[in-house]
Amino acid sequence: MNSTEGVIDGNLAAKEIKEELRSRVERLATAGEPPGLGTILVGDDPASRSYVAGKHRDCADVGIRSLRVELPASASQREVLTEVERLNEDPQCSGFIVQLPLPAQIDMHAVLQAIDPDKDADGLHPANLGRLILGRPGTLPCTPRGILELLRRENVPITGAQFCVIGCGTTVGRPLALMLTRPTEHATVTLCHEATIDVAAHTRVADVVIAAAGAAHLVKPSWIRPGATVLSVGITRTIEGILGDVHPDVEQVAGKWTRATGGVGPMTRAMLLKNVVELAERRAD
Repeated sequence: MNSTEGVIDGNLAAKEIKEELRSRVERLATAGEPPGLGTILVGDDPASRSYVAGKHRDCADVGIRSLRVELPASASQREVLTEVERLNEDPQCSGFIVQLPLPAQIDMHAVLQAIDPDKDADGLHPANLGRLILGRPGTLPCTPRGILELLRRENVPITGAQFCVIGCGTTVGRPLALMLTRPTEHATVTLCHEATIDVAAHTRVADVVIAAAGAAHLVKPSWIRPGATVLSVGITRTIEGILGDVHPDVEQVAGKWTRATGGVGPMTRAMLLKNVVELAERRAD
């Protein structure tokens, strides 16, 4: 197969989603309910700063108001919670995120729980994850939602398909498995983790493999059934650049795939915008 024939372009899909959102943002603004995204960045981690800057560029692209909060790495738990409370009460903020990771002195779970579930733009509040388990979701987690959107736009079969998800973190693996088993998707899911014996035995029978472990080049060509769809989600930053969880040679075996960059990442950001717009629409209703 040609090396670009089966590549899934997340940048293109994200661009299409932004185009779809612009008209919704305009309607909200006309109705006096313009959406606003807030971000809380604690510290000066280069990757986190880059992520937050990208999110605000995306906001500018579609007309969403940006509200930025930046705190030093030395910020106390109380200072972070104060900003969370302020955004909870700010009528200009439709939804907001606290950029992770947080400095060691900050209790991440306490901070996430302090977010108003109806302003939880990341879909990671315990209440929203609980609603997902009950099949009555509020805001959906961005990366799993982006993955499903990408698969649908690429006409990858989901219902009845065999999925293997590598990694069971709370931001991707676990919520994705829940979403895939909803009646609207009805896929069969195997969720692998660091204690799984012979992960390759599970990936070789999967129609779709989603690697979200954060382990560079973990998934090898021999792990993949010819023609399967493979999404590389986790990344590792090295002196060689950004490496994905999937070895590049997998492209010689897979039917469709995403790469370490330009695949799922842009869709995560696009889903954040979509979540914010939906939160603003709920408030307007």
